[in-house]
Amino acid sequence: MGTRLGQLVERLGGQLVGDPNLEVTGIAPLADAGVSHISFLSNSKLRAQAAHSAAAALIVAPADDAWLAETYRGARIVTHNPYVYFARAAQWFAAQDEVAPPPGIDASASVAAGARVDPSAHIGPQVTILDGAVIGAGAVIEAGCFIGRDAVIGEHTHLFANATFHARCEIGKRGIIHSGAVIGTDGFGFANEGGVYIKIPQTGRVMIGDDVDIGANTCIDRGALADTIIEDGVKLDNQIQIGHNCHIGAHTAMAGCVGVAGSATIGKYCTFGGAAMVLGHLTIADRVHISSGSMVSRSIHEAGQYTGFYPLAKNAEWEKTAAIVRNLAAMREKIRALEKTIKTLTQPT
Repeated sequence: MGTRLGQLVERLGGQLVGDPNLEVTGIAPLADAGVSHISFLSNSKLRAQAAHSAAAALIVAPADDAWLAETYRGARIVTHNPYVYFARAAQWFAAQDEVAPPPGIDASASVAAGARVDPSAHIGPQVTILDGAVIGAGAVIEAGCFIGRDAVIGEHTHLFANATFHARCEIGKRGIIHSGAVIGTDGFGFANEGGVYIKIPQTGRVMIGDDVDIGANTCIDRGALADTIIEDGVKLDNQIQIGHNCHIGAHTAMAGCVGVAGSATIGKYCTFGGAAMVLGHLTIADRVHISSGSMVSRSIHEAGQYTGFYPLAKNAEWEKTAAIVRNLAAMREKIRALEKTIKTLTQPT
């Protein structure tokens, strides 16, 4: 289904340079866009590629528009953040082809008599919903999902196939939980008695706000006594581990394979690159950005970019560096001794 550029601008804003009746059928990268596509330029280094793009229209920033005006002959939508505009345009085009699941409960689903399912919600095949659970208006629970006792799924929240949402946990509105994710597993809590581990019951919950995305096979542990908290707008990629009693601030984003140990408190608007690790019981301030592969071993109280890994090197070179690092303490003592000797020798008599 095509969309007129004028219609897109009326919905999303921006300044249109060109024919408002020009129709586009989808959005595509610069290199792949054809005469029926709209594309975007969010990196000025790609100006030359944009100038020769076959796209019917481009989404561009004001500075790039001034540069392209003499070379690119298609229509242009000028906006201060082309990448965000692209995201919203992509949502618009995706919605045109989306087939909404029908409301109702599939005959093969098992829904306890004490559960409350809004009539507008979709409950797919082989779903299990236990007693006391609440499923909000417009929620979509796909095939094979499990919703535990007294759990709450907010309005228009979408659980993809085979997601697990354990007892008494809650998620707000417009959430997304992808396949294989497990919310509300027991936290890793044990007391050690003479080398034997004694399990500590995990009686808290996982409390998730509105507009939270949780990737495939991500696990969020329930709290030991208090709750694990995920605030509004948090975005978690695939295969992330969030330990018990963690508190993740609003609009924080984590890439794949991040691990956060129990009782860590992370501020708002933070970002974590893939495979970053956070030790337990630490506090991280708002707007902290952790590079991929970094280990956070101490609390961070000031916003900024933090990195904690050695650059990649050939193995032989890395082994030499590791040997030097192991001997740094001894080298420091030798340097201190040499400094004292030099000071003694150079003192006036």
